Amino acid sequence: MPAYSSPIRRLIRSRGALLAGVLGSVAALLVTTAGPAAAAEPPAPGKPVQPGQAWMGAGTRIEQGPASSADGGMSTMDTSGVQGIDVSHWQGAINWGSVKAAGIDFAYMKATEGTSFKDSRFSANYTGSYNAGLIRGAYHFARPDASNGATQANYFASSGGGWSRDGKTLPGVLDIEHNPSGSMCYGLSTTQMRTWVNDFYNTYKARTTRDVVIYTTASWWNTCTGNWTGMSTKSPLWVAHWGTTSPNIPSGFPTWTIWQYSATGRVSGVSGDVDRNKFNGTMTRLLALANNTA
Repeated sequence: MPAYSSPIRRLIRSRGALLAGVLGSVAALLVTTAGPAAAAEPPAPGKPVQPGQAWMGAGTRIEQGPASSADGGMSTMDTSGVQGIDVSHWQGAINWGSVKAAGIDFAYMKATEGTSFKDSRFSANYTGSYNAGLIRGAYHFARPDASNGATQANYFASSGGGWSRDGKTLPGVLDIEHNPSGSMCYGLSTTQMRTWVNDFYNTYKARTTRDVVIYTTASWWNTCTGNWTGMSTKSPLWVAHWGTTSPNIPSGFPTWTIWQYSATGRVSGVSGDVDRNKFNGTMTRLLALANNTA
């Protein structure tokens, strides 16, 4: 016959087991959030990227070849000047305190894509980077075959791409590059593409008061806009050019404001590869860009 167990003893045991379970769950949570989570693997080179799953550089690698650990004329360990990274959900959970301690001054994170996709890690990245003391901003991955530019600019501005003069928020970015899911120029003529970009710019400025930053490559811009110079005096340029000591600049732009020089950088706090960027100026100038006092 089993030994007698009073209701009081059974209650104490059950509460003790419950408490142990809760403490164990908390400990496990602390372990899993202490460092960066393992990064997910994006589609392999040559595989189409499904709508909603693109990232900054997804089309660039079609033009410039799959990134390798040796890409970039600058070493991925070079921390000279004002350094930044750009991220999306593909990087997984990020320890932003470690990123800041590693000498990274600014970060851009994917907010939206097309007309209905919001990056699953955007809120965590946007808040985490801010709390760690980085100057940060949001980018929109353009899908010109999905809608007109105004529609996507409105979606971006309403879904994380806004701006405020708080010393920590950079203007939003229009990421427009080689289509990672189909034809290079999304089926648009050069005239149609110019209209698309201009509509996005005008709508974003009306919503935020800021000039949108344009991320692109010289090859894509010159081909798909027909060497258009119409944005050269309006939008800061973020140029993507890996494996060189000096990036090629798209037609019309006088110089680059941000240069994505590597797609295979390594930074403490981020699991796996991460895009590395350099700002063309001092920290004072970066703050001026954030505060619209440039």
